[in-house]
Amino acid sequence: MSSSENNTAFQVNVQPSGRSFSVDPGETLLAAGIRQGIGLPYGCKDGACGSCKCKMLSGTVVHGAHQDKALSAAEEAAGMVLTCCGVPQSDVVLESRQVSQEGSFPIKKMPVRVRQMSKVSDDVMLVHLQLPANDNFAFHAGQYVEFLLRDGDRRSYSMANAPIPVSAPNDGTPPVGPSVELHIRHMPGGKFTDHVFGAMKEKDILRVEGPYGSFYLREDSTKPIILLASGTGFAPIKAVIEHMQQKDIQRPAVLYWGGRRPGDLYLDDWVKDKLAQMPQLRYVPVISDASAQDAWTGRTGFVHRAVLEDFPDLSGYQVYACGAPIVVDSARRDYTHAGLPEEEFFADAFTSAADKTPATA
Repeated sequence: MSSSENNTAFQVNVQPSGRSFSVDPGETLLAAGIRQGIGLPYGCKDGACGSCKCKMLSGTVVHGAHQDKALSAAEEAAGMVLTCCGVPQSDVVLESRQVSQEGSFPIKKMPVRVRQMSKVSDDVMLVHLQLPANDNFAFHAGQYVEFLLRDGDRRSYSMANAPIPVSAPNDGTPPVGPSVELHIRHMPGGKFTDHVFGAMKEKDILRVEGPYGSFYLREDSTKPIILLASGTGFAPIKAVIEHMQQKDIQRPAVLYWGGRRPGDLYLDDWVKDKLAQMPQLRYVPVISDASAQDAWTGRTGFVHRAVLEDFPDLSGYQVYACGAPIVVDSARRDYTHAGLPEEEFFADAFTSAADKTPATA
């Protein structure tokens, strides 16, 4: 690239919405879109999950390091791009069906206080963070925040609650800021999760940035909903269920939650309580590796396949899938074969630091 090109801001047009935005020199398509409030779909922002993949109708893009599973060489040759690591070398026209003004809230950095910690299984901690009262932090149920670690690293966690409006107390005391709930799984040897399960305590101050992510309920549809979660992928699904209840959304919804052992369904009682309050919601827990001592009598096998057993034709549904990348990727592939329109599959693959290690440059 010539020195003159290095200083050129390029224009990006997104079809079929017709929305446009500019990209600064060296900036990725996604970073520019986020900065300007363009609701492009994305997940990890690190070239690992493929959620931001879309078709480039014209233009030239150079990709930074990314995983081959997120964008293969064949897909790149066919004109697909990862907006999270694609840097335009010219004006670009993209095709992305999820661009909307609704998907954008201001991204903020803020201090948060650890309000409450509770261990709900051997390896899952529920962490409630108190946000500043004066920050007016707005987010969609299902989005995530990033912890800003002291060495510059970041760790992403979905918010497991729907936004709750904050009002000033009647007794004249200052308002308390909103709180967000996170479900953090311990990854032994993990820099951040070792701290959460070891030294971290209530009242500690941390720094977060958000909201991020394009995972939230699309309310412009009347289609029935399938909610698919594996492990702590339940966190953003829980937020979506709360949102449905708060907004009195009556669309039929079925939650499939999978784990290796029954204890992995760490908020099973919470779900069952919601079933009594939300007649439009059904629940199918699925266990893949139960032992005799578990005395499990429910569904077994892979959770994404349980959906296909019950719904062999998905052409009339919307699917919201969260959890391990292998579950999300398998669901995306198999559900499309079962008739699900590609634009009706919304996903948040939970990539770890190891998942984000670049494989392709």
